[in-house]
This record gives sequence, structure tokens and C-alpha cells, in this order.
Amino acid sequence: MERYFEYLHTVGFEETNIVGNVYYVNYLRWQGRCREMFLKQRAPEVLADLQDDLKLFTLKVDCEFFAEITAFDELAIRMNLIELSQTQVQFGFDYVRLEPGGGETLVARGGQRVACMRGPNTRTVPSRVPDALVQALTPYQLAGARS
Repeated sequence: MERYFEYLHTVGFEETNIVGNVYYVNYLRWQGRCREMFLKQRAPEVLADLQDDLKLFTLKVDCEFFAEITAFDELAIRMNLIELSQTQVQFGFDYVRLEPGGGETLVARGGQRVACMRGPNTRTVPSRVPDALVQALTPYQLAGARS
């Protein structure tokens, strides 16, 4: 069983810079998209909670680059759970280029720390990670991850 949630993406021209490689900000966009698709597919109850008063604040994001990618490269963005505390979640992301012959190349690795908050914008306070999110994330917890 794979210990990651996978979002597949084909790089488009609009995601590249004048030199022809992918502009760095797109890696961060893909983290967000992967997280969104995870919620849609694995934790729809959390999406309903976001319509109410749950807020997911991104506290930290990072990405380390190992190889360049260009337009029409096929990518798998693989998300896993690094750490789960009472009010925060830390995700890990591997960016893998899927090679035409079936091979894979790790092109980047990133992370994201998210805090769960509730309340009106002027009085937002930390909140427990919703049970539905904890249950949805459990299969993607890396060995040795803290919870």
C-alpha cells in the first residue's frame, strides 16, 4: 500500500518561464492543488466544515529543487503526513517526473505546515484538527511521523 496521496499533473507552457523551465511558484501552487484534491476525494466532510467556520491557515511552505522540469512533463505530486498535533498538520510533498518508459525521477521535495482555526476573522482562534481530517490522513502517515 502506498503511503501517499497522489495528484497527477501535466506541465503547461503557462507554468514555464522565458528560459523554458517551470517557474518556482508553480511548485507551491501544486502543493495547494494536491491538498485541495485530497480534501475533495478523501475528506469531503472537511470541505463542508470550511464552508462553516473552519479555516486552514498555511503557516509555512518550502520546496527544494533537484532537477528542472519543462512543458509537457508528466508529474505526480505525492503528499504524505509528516506530523499531526492537536491544532496543526505538517504535510510532505514529493514531486516526481513520470518518465515515458515507466521510470520516475524525484525533481523536488517540499513541505507545508497548516493550522486549524475557527471563529470570525476578527476573533479567530486555534482549533483542534477535525476528526474527519485526522481519519483521512492516517493512511498517509510516514513511518516515524509524530502524531
